[in-house]
Amino acid sequence: MNETLLTALQYYGAGAALIAALVVSLDLGRRITGWAFVLFVTSSVALIGWGFFQKDSEGIGWQNIGLLAINCVGVYRYLIRKKEPA
Repeated sequence: MNETLLTALQYYGAGAALIAALVVSLDLGRRITGWAFVLFVTSSVALIGWGFFQKDSEGIGWQNIGLLAINCVGVYRYLIRKKEPA
């Protein structure tokens, strides 16, 4: 695979994860946190691609398959599921 594309996937994945983690840690509300989980999903997808196409990086790919599942739960909980009334 093209080295430029692999580098872009790697750095996008890392940068998007950092921004998403910052937004989640700021606890700016359900909707914003939900969109941070969407950003986490895109980060995981990028790192899955990078991990399996970059030589000797399959561990990152497998790790991000797990993180993708976790992040999809976050998207569901914060953006899709209706919050139950208190």
